[in-house]
Amino acid sequence: MILRYDRLAVELPKPKNPSPNDAAAIQELLGGKYGEMSTLMNYTFQSFNFRGRNRLRPFYDLTCSIAAEEYSHIEALSYAINLLLTGQTVRGKDPVPAPLADAKDARNSYHFLTSAQSALPVDSMGNPWTGQNVHASGNLKLDLLHNFFLECGARANKMRVYEMVSDPCARAVVGYLLVRGGVHVVAYAKALEKLTGVEVSKLVPVPELSNDAFPEAKKLQDQQKLHLKLYTFSPDDYKTAGVIWDGKHPEDGQPLELIQGGFEGVPYPVLEEEPQLNSPGADDYDPQMFADIAKKMGIKL
Repeated sequence: MILRYDRLAVELPKPKNPSPNDAAAIQELLGGKYGEMSTLMNYTFQSFNFRGRNRLRPFYDLTCSIAAEEYSHIEALSYAINLLLTGQTVRGKDPVPAPLADAKDARNSYHFLTSAQSALPVDSMGNPWTGQNVHASGNLKLDLLHNFFLECGARANKMRVYEMVSDPCARAVVGYLLVRGGVHVVAYAKALEKLTGVEVSKLVPVPELSNDAFPEAKKLQDQQKLHLKLYTFSPDDYKTAGVIWDGKHPEDGQPLELIQGGFEGVPYPVLEEEPQLNSPGADDYDPQMFADIAKKMGIKL
């Protein structure tokens, strides 16, 4: 089961101007072949299908922990996309002036045609994410090798998307993912080393593992040491992931740390209503009715 918190993993600066094409680029990191939907579903199905978990518990715990974190990555990317799309069209309920006219020049028109200026389970070109991206062979060595390759491919895409976008919101989320994705690269390399004895860490970087060139990522490393921490995303379970996540970081030699639980997180950004897109389209809702009920139940809205 997944324990969910009503907070976002990373703080995202509010864009000064809408940037639908930055949002389209970010979509690749969400719904692309090497995107966070792929990492989430790969590791989730591998954990569901894991046979012999009692004998190989550390590998199971590691896969479960990383799978749970990927959920928060999808969430962070979705909010970044939503923020980048906010304000691109003219708010109002009158369709005659063509309030969506500015969306015609956006690279990914699905953001306006099939959703209310919001994230979708698609890649940067609007192609739907597919379960064909999921590899869960049931063979532990093969799955771990695939996961290592998947994280390396994901890192390459993050680096390229960073170089495509300029909005601080877009770069903040990509910088965050560069750090946390780097953790997963190292984690799967260490898992393969523990399982096979092969020094997979000698393949790192694939590509360059250093985040020094990315200010947003470097700040997270310097101030929060996020490149050293693996989270279990559970208050009590998956503790043996620390058997694999031990030793020192291959880049800077600092000691690795297993954190029982998840991120503290930050409050979600507020997404404004978009009446021209009929979103949320609940104009007959009476908030006072629920306020009265909540008051009787002792809930503060």
